[in-house]
Amino acid sequence: MGRSLDDIIAARLPDEQVAIEAHRDASKQHVEGLCELRQIAGKAQADIASALNITQPSVSKIEKQTDMHLSTLRNYVEAIGGELELTVKLPQRPALRIHHLGDSSPRRRHG
Repeated sequence: MGRSLDDIIAARLPDEQVAIEAHRDASKQHVEGLCELRQIAGKAQADIASALNITQPSVSKIEKQTDMHLSTLRNYVEAIGGELELTVKLPQRPALRIHHLGDSSPRRRHG
């Protein structure tokens, strides 16, 4: 019988265990797409379809899209139990979070 990954890590030196855990945590911060995000959330396409009141093939189509409306992405993320945050990174500026998009957003007056 094979050993689990946790057993293999436990057999390493403490410094190596820390490095492995740090790498594992960093890897969890990146996903390849919506399908992987859904799997991390422990949801099936049928769960998402039910939450969005669409068909399972429609969920599959959303997951394969390379370009979509932010509202579609927001609805999908909320259906898996998450919250969408939009962050803009400009050169030599701290990251900026956009809270509202579209006509209903609060506008600053210049002048």
